[in-house]
Amino acid sequence: MTTGKTLILTMCITGLLPLVSAQSAPPRITSADAKSHSGETATVCGKVVDTKISKYALAGRGKPVNFDLDQPEPNPVFFFVTFGSQAGSNPEEAQAAYQGKSVCVTGKIAVVAAVPYIMAADRSQIKIHAEDK
Repeated sequence: MTTGKTLILTMCITGLLPLVSAQSAPPRITSADAKSHSGETATVCGKVVDTKISKYALAGRGKPVNFDLDQPEPNPVFFFVTFGSQAGSNPEEAQAAYQGKSVCVTGKIAVVAAVPYIMAADRSQIKIHAEDK
């Protein structure tokens, strides 16, 4: 290859690289719409209306905390699961951090017992709306 062709090829590859590496943000949906997005990665937004700390802990994680969005049990429309701070210790801290707040949680939507949920093992997946901070 000649130097000119190499230079042109390098410029083309360099120019296209940002387009290839750019990742689009997952779609933002309501808790009620989550069921129709099972298996997809999305950002689900709603208000935390109920929480529940499991009585059983997971090794290395601690006790999981379930957060119902927009509608509590017995008829929840969506929930997410996370853990307390410091590798799962202090689940009450996680509970207090999100109770009653409007949040958005990003992750892969799964369904259990006909209710969609996201496992937010990393709390960076959960964002509190600015007006609720």
